[in-house]
Amino acid sequence: MALSAKLVMRQGQSLVMTPQLLQAIKLLQFSNIELANFVEEELERNPMLERIEEAGGDLPISQAADPIEPSFETSEPDPNEPRESDWASDTLATDGSALESSLGTELNNAFDADGPAISPERGPTPSDAGLSATAWTGSAGGPSDGDAPNLEAYVAAKPSLHDHLMEQLALACPDPVDRMIGHTLIDAIDEAGYLRDDIAETAGRLGTPVARVEKILAKIQTFEPSGVGARDLAECLAIQLKEQDRYDPAMQMLVANLPLLAKREFPTLRRLCDVDDEDLVDMVAEIRRLDPKPGRAYESGPIQPVIPDVTVRAAADGGWHVELNSEVLPRLLVNQTYAAHVGKSRANDAEKSFVSQCLQTANWLTKSLEQRAKTILKVSTEIVRQQDAFFAEGVQHLRPLNLKSIADAIGMHESTVSRVTSNKYMSTPRGLFELKYFFTASIAAQSGGQAHSAESVRHKIKLMIERENVADVLSDDAIVTQLRAADIDIARRTVAKYRESLRIPSSVERRREKQAMQRAS
Repeated sequence: MALSAKLVMRQGQSLVMTPQLLQAIKLLQFSNIELANFVEEELERNPMLERIEEAGGDLPISQAADPIEPSFETSEPDPNEPRESDWASDTLATDGSALESSLGTELNNAFDADGPAISPERGPTPSDAGLSATAWTGSAGGPSDGDAPNLEAYVAAKPSLHDHLMEQLALACPDPVDRMIGHTLIDAIDEAGYLRDDIAETAGRLGTPVARVEKILAKIQTFEPSGVGARDLAECLAIQLKEQDRYDPAMQMLVANLPLLAKREFPTLRRLCDVDDEDLVDMVAEIRRLDPKPGRAYESGPIQPVIPDVTVRAAADGGWHVELNSEVLPRLLVNQTYAAHVGKSRANDAEKSFVSQCLQTANWLTKSLEQRAKTILKVSTEIVRQQDAFFAEGVQHLRPLNLKSIADAIGMHESTVSRVTSNKYMSTPRGLFELKYFFTASIAAQSGGQAHSAESVRHKIKLMIERENVADVLSDDAIVTQLRAADIDIARRTVAKYRESLRIPSSVERRREKQAMQRAS
């Protein structure tokens, strides 16, 4: 059969995701800090977007979400704008079903999910504030006549470790070549204060003898903070002990055998250091008073506090009140006045196309932000409903939970729940928790009854070890026996894994440590 080129028309179905729909899905997994940065970028490049604080006044909750149609806008729907059917698609892993239109969702003892909806006639009520990403009209403290002064602008910044060492180097090394070597070494010191580069490689890169580099390093190790510039923990501790004039042969032997100290091999250390029990206890106490990370006292960069996305508090009827944190919700609207003004003005085709695109993007963003807020509230409400015992009784009553259970209960896809619970935090009467914390593995019951949460079992192991004394230190096998007596079917290796995840040493090491503390007391 001869080969030839020809045109063939075929009909088929495929899912096409526009860049805007892809971004709408990504919005779900953004943390509040990432979302704030994204919104700031959109405000800079889209003149149709405006902050509600800048606009002033109370606005209807549906004002920003309604698309605007200026005179030059085409009547055809924008294919890039998300529709309700797009949000409801399992493939997109989102859900467009209506949720309670109030920020607070009351959970009574029966966990009734029904709540009053917001109607255009009555407008938003105080309980509605904060749910919509486009209807927030002020801060939690109420209206303000003006911006408060930024007190943080008057606080002096702490010097970084790098700057602090550079200042000392300028005074300690007048020779320019030595200063250049010192600059290279200081640049290789990490935030903890340790030198991570190899001396021989540094000398080869600078084309200078290794002895000269080691001489400059020795000078840097005399700088403040004490112990900076060390290449390992033993050298860091040795530098601090030398400055305190406590680096005698016995202490030198103890520092050289830090792995034995970590394992609580006190009889072996006592023999190597040639000291008695009392001297060894004093030496160990001195080691513990030293700083293993001398650089951590200096500013290493901005620390972002964890801000909760959802707040849970006890309700008057014995249930739980779940609400979104309005402080982290983007407060945006579409500037209708500006859009109408531009729509009436005479503009060329390029300007009309730009304004039309900005309007479509602004409408999409406000709708996507509101949908994101509703989805977070819906998932959080279901988590609180299924983990009611945890909020009432504590971590020992945490239930096994997976993404599928939440997804089936609220009619969403598992991947949507996964995105919503990523990098989101919930403030509760029992503390601040990441939403992922409430999803734990299941451990079977010994009698075949209700399964136990892995987190609650880990908590039980921690309590058992905290209650033990020097005469009754529990081995992993003993812990397994007690857990099985409490109707928890668990293997010894699982207990060891949970114990190590809690950074709890083995029974032998705990016994040695308790005996040493008993002798010291």
